[in-house]
Amino acid sequence: MKQLSLDAQVRNETGKGAARKLRRTGRLPGVLYGPKSDPVPLSVDMHLFNKALMAGKGEQILFNLTLKDNGQTGERLVLIKELQLHPVNDQIRHVDFYEVHAGEKVQVDVPIRVTGKAVGVDVAKGVLEIIQRSVRIACLPMSIPNEIDVDVTNLDVGDALHIADLKPPEGVEFLDDPKTTLVTVVGSTVQEETAAEEEETEEETE
Repeated sequence: MKQLSLDAQVRNETGKGAARKLRRTGRLPGVLYGPKSDPVPLSVDMHLFNKALMAGKGEQILFNLTLKDNGQTGERLVLIKELQLHPVNDQIRHVDFYEVHAGEKVQVDVPIRVTGKAVGVDVAKGVLEIIQRSVRIACLPMSIPNEIDVDVTNLDVGDALHIADLKPPEGVEFLDDPKTTLVTVVGSTVQEETAAEEEETEEETE
């Protein structure tokens, strides 16, 4: 996990008009909240924030946020909870920061990364289906993994991998039901039949 520093300014004006005004000046509106703190409207430099996201290269980022308010400053440890994007150009319009504490566990969703080539795909010409693309975990902020590897090499047609089949990284606890299916291998005919059924359903609803 990357750990980066970022300055933020407390903002007194809220609402759509104030947000548009901020964005015109190169500031990105946002909010900071957490289980032990009241929500704080803030803004960050849009260019520096985008630069930080690029430096993260898609990884989870833990920010040391320097919060400035009328000459006073305070340090907060935060994660990005949500990014609101423009519906047309996908530009970031708002950011939600979630405050965490170094010695306390947090709960986050982490994407899975499929590794290997299933024998049921390579030999039996089956199809690998990803049922769930992320898992919910609990761990200390500095132990949050960027992704959870799921090795599908030994999966044959009809086989599946569940949460219970995975070994969590050190210090990480899986919170999803152990019976939750992550990936499975189905025969190509099964997939074709499923696709046909979906098409028939769509035609009936039109």
